[in-house]
Amino acid sequence: MEKYSQYRDRGSGIAPFFPISTDPSGIYWLFHLFLFLIRLPILLTVTLSYFFVLQWLPIGSLGKKASLWLILGVPGVWWIDLQIDGVKKGSLAKHHNARLPQPGSIIASSHTSPIDSLYLAVIFDPVFTVSYPTTRLVQRISLFHSILRAFQYPQYDPPPIAKLTDLATLIHQHPHQAIVVFPECTTTNGRGILPFSTSLFTAPSTAKIFPISLRYTAADITTPIPGTYITFLWNLLSKPTHCIRVRIAESIYNTSHSPATRSTTSPGQLMSDDRTSSSDTLLGSEEAEGMSAAEKRVLDKVAEALARLGRVKRVGLGVRDKEEFVKAWSKQRRR
Repeated sequence: MEKYSQYRDRGSGIAPFFPISTDPSGIYWLFHLFLFLIRLPILLTVTLSYFFVLQWLPIGSLGKKASLWLILGVPGVWWIDLQIDGVKKGSLAKHHNARLPQPGSIIASSHTSPIDSLYLAVIFDPVFTVSYPTTRLVQRISLFHSILRAFQYPQYDPPPIAKLTDLATLIHQHPHQAIVVFPECTTTNGRGILPFSTSLFTAPSTAKIFPISLRYTAADITTPIPGTYITFLWNLLSKPTHCIRVRIAESIYNTSHSPATRSTTSPGQLMSDDRTSSSDTLLGSEEAEGMSAAEKRVLDKVAEALARLGRVKRVGLGVRDKEEFVKAWSKQRRR
């Protein structure tokens, strides 16, 4: 792994793109093989049945959620460790409306696995989007596409055929759903938070932004390397159970639109803040260009919340670095 040292964050030494190895099965190898062979056809059946048949039928929200829970249940993804900032265990019902994403709010989620999208769909029934480092606009996609994107190569620029829009428009078009944003723009192994896309800046100032961290035990069902379908399925289906550790932070607002914020930030202060902001070291020159100090503070709040929830650090490696890492990793594997 030393030859990939350039893909470790310079400050922390974290390597967010390395695949996480699976613990050796040892004498339990046959048991794991048995689980895999039993579960694989069941998972394929329930997954294909939902995405190609059931989701198009009038089965209602409850029926769709039950189908998605079944998809999660087949590989044993059933243990959910949920914690919410500012809410004591057993008192969630008292704070439900204020502490959890609601229709009209935005979910800024970590992105490490295809399970991320599936879990968020089961709990919140949101609209999924794709963010890119080079634009503040997002691309709306389906749940199925969102799951597949966890296996796809990172994209620095949106494809020419992509229909882009902003978050404010999506909230207006879908007032009864939350909007999911994966601001890191690509998957990681969960050991660091990548620099964010600027797509969150298009959120209206009245919309709540909820940072949500999703972590898994065991962590080998993350997919930082594109195209690892077989490895993912083996790690997912060969173990008896998997645990999702869900952490939800307090809501954050996009205050960069606030007139008070703009009026109290002079050009000289902008220059000073731009030099001292902690996000400077975590944004490439292209991402930081044209970003005000108020906007950087918004990204800092969301990124720091995700890092705190996941008990990880923010890193300076971005989508370009992952593209280069994937090329080097694939070239080495072909030898």
